[in-house]
Formats: sequence, C-alpha cells, structure tokens
Amino acid sequence: MKDYRITVRLSAELHRQLKDAAHRSGTRESDIVRKAVERQLATEDERVTAYEHAKRAGLIGAVRGAPCDLSTNPRYFDGFGGS
Repeated sequence: MKDYRITVRLSAELHRQLKDAAHRSGTRESDIVRKAVERQLATEDERVTAYEHAKRAGLIGAVRGAPCDLSTNPRYFDGFGGS
C-alpha cells in the first residue's frame, strides 16, 4: 500500500495539544492524526441523501422570504411537475 503525505495547518494551541498527547501516549503526532481521521471517516454514513448534503452545505432555508419548511413540507409540492 502506498502512503500519501498531506499538509495540515494547526493553530499553535492545537499543535501544542497534539505534541502533548503524542508525548503522553509515547506515539508520533502523525499516528494520532491518522487515527483521528480514520475515526471521523468511520462515523460518516456513506448513504447520505441529497437533502442531508444540502442541509450540511447550508442550502436548506437559504431562500429569503420563503417558508422555512419549503423543501420538506409536501403541501408546497401540490401541482409540482404537472403540465
């Protein structure tokens, strides 16, 4: 398996915390970061709906003056797609 390298910028405080955690656990900083990324990706559901993607992106409720439930309330779809 080929390993890839990425660059990540951390605040001074976050870097200090990472260094301290690596020192306490007797491991490398990169191992801690790698495990954190693996945990994050393992918790994400691969079957995310289009609605969930739009909600995460802040697109739900983004139309000014529209009802806040415009995209989810079936009554707004009456006649939608009709000719």
